[in-house]
Amino acid sequence: MKATQKDFKAQAPRAAREARVFFFCGPDEAGAHDAAHHVLSLLPDPGERVEFSGADIKRDPVRLSDEARSSSLFGDSRHIWIRATGDEAHDALENLVADDTPGWPVLVVASGATDKSRTAKLLAGRGDALVAMFYPPDLRSVTGAVRDMADAAGVTLSGDLAERIAKAAALDTRLAQSEVTKLALYLDASAQAPRKADAAALEAIGARTEDDGFMSLVNVVLGGEVAKLSGELKRMHELGLNPVGLLLAFERRATQLAQLAARMGPRGNVRQFIEAESNAKRVFWKDSRDLIQQLSAWRGRKLARLVDRLIELHRQLLANSQNAELLLAQGLAEIARAAAPRT
Repeated sequence: MKATQKDFKAQAPRAAREARVFFFCGPDEAGAHDAAHHVLSLLPDPGERVEFSGADIKRDPVRLSDEARSSSLFGDSRHIWIRATGDEAHDALENLVADDTPGWPVLVVASGATDKSRTAKLLAGRGDALVAMFYPPDLRSVTGAVRDMADAAGVTLSGDLAERIAKAAALDTRLAQSEVTKLALYLDASAQAPRKADAAALEAIGARTEDDGFMSLVNVVLGGEVAKLSGELKRMHELGLNPVGLLLAFERRATQLAQLAARMGPRGNVRQFIEAESNAKRVFWKDSRDLIQQLSAWRGRKLARLVDRLIELHRQLLANSQNAELLLAQGLAEIARAAAPRT
């Protein structure tokens, strides 16, 4: 089975009934992540979660098959969640589907993979697998998604407030969901007892706009503004920003830079290109200055190394959550120095 964000919601119930392997890919990692959680909610008894990184099962491709067909200590049901990059999970999934023995559901969120990747081609033609591809959303669609989240939580949002949350989350629906959840708790709202939210409530929970939230840190680091970094890192600590959630904003911007660089070509004029993209409304006009600065700093192999470094930093944060804030601060300082103009 194969799906995109246009028909995913319609296909998901059938996939949850019939499939045992789910592969979520595409440049919109947040959309892929949300889709995986949606499928999980449709499973009759998802049970305990067993997590692997793509690197884990790439090193030992047989491990996934063994785990998918093992039983938990108390005989309860389980599901397997894999966060991979590209085709890291290919060999392990190839081993898994080669054996028709029933096993626990396997959900793979693969950043950097597409529906043309080897793993997607391995699974797309199978009736017991789903490949779902997700492209980056636009402001309008994320604003609509925020209003849907709010409705489900019993929070009545105006279009302006929903758009503000979408922008503050850098169009990342995972971060937007977190803000909506906090808003519902603050208002004591529920589906049975809805409450109306206003700007004051949004300020009270610390919902941040793109001007005063984590995007300022993203722009300082990727723009190589080393002199401003210590103040931004201090603010990160004071606001209690989630290190992994914050890193996701960096990953999304790096993905955007890679897409822009590919369209511009190696010899393109950065300023003229971004101005044209802004005029065509393919980038937010408010982001133009930062994108010009960042695309000038990160090009070619240097941009590829940035993507690799962010992926590695993500793995470090997941593996050492107790020191995640310190690891993130060190990693961001290293990236900012690499982006700084040479004098």
